[in-house]
Amino acid sequence: MVEKSQNADALERAMWMNTQEAARYLRISPGALRNHVSRGDVPFYKFRRTLRFKRTELDRLIEGSRQGGWR
Repeated sequence: MVEKSQNADALERAMWMNTQEAARYLRISPGALRNHVSRGDVPFYKFRRTLRFKRTELDRLIEGSRQGGWR
């Protein structure tokens, strides 16, 4: 249980994430994340053949997608 908590803490602090980490952070599957990337819905960086995602940009994406409720 401690290891899972430490992994979650490390993910929260990570500035750059790979596809697996970003999908886990967004609570979607890696395949769904790749679909969003191909549609241009999610900002990403490509280093060689690897996709990278900036945590702050993923946070902004989530914050900007708010629907309904109190503002």
